[in-house]
Formats: sequence, structure tokens, C-alpha cells
Amino acid sequence: MSKKEDSKIFAFLTALLSIIGFVVAIIAWRKDRYVMFYAKQSLVIFIAYVVVMILKLLLNLIPILGTAIFIILIIIIVLSWLMSWIYALSGDKKYAWFLGRWSKGIKL
Repeated sequence: MSKKEDSKIFAFLTALLSIIGFVVAIIAWRKDRYVMFYAKQSLVIFIAYVVVMILKLLLNLIPILGTAIFIILIIIIVLSWLMSWIYALSGDKKYAWFLGRWSKGIKL
């Protein structure tokens, strides 16, 4: 396999495995810019998930509207996560929908 093909597979694994993929990328593929691009997005998506799960405690206080907001936020996170998988396999650096651009600020 070529270096580019390896990078695509490693980037996909990083995106798929979320925080575990981020840690592995930091340890094993830190010099690969393509993998790290998707590792940073993976970290942002994981942090968004944690924040939404914490927010769920507050949203539970609002009977129907709170549940609706929670479901919408989870759908956004899952769609961003799935998009990061697809984009990682594409070979191009693309930000995952909605959450991906937040990774621009992460310096590693």
C-alpha cells in the first residue's frame, strides 16, 4: 500500500474510534498531517458528545422540549461523526458538518 492509502486508513480508524483513535494518533501517527487533521476533529466530536451528555441532566428538567433538543443535538453529533469517516476515506481534508471547523483551533 502507498503512504497516501495508509494515511486514509489510519485517518478513518482515528475518526471511527473517537477519543481512543485520537490518543492512538497522537502516539503513533503524530507526524502524519492527514491523520492528525481527522484526529483533531475526532477530539472535537468526542468533547461535543460529553458536553451534550452533561447538558442532558439540565434538559431532563424540561419535559418534552428538553428531550427534543437532546435528540437534535445527538443527531448532529452522530452525523458529524459519520461524515468524518467518509471524509477520512476520501483522501481530501474536509471538515465534518457542523462540528469539524472547531478543530481549527487545536494546535498539536
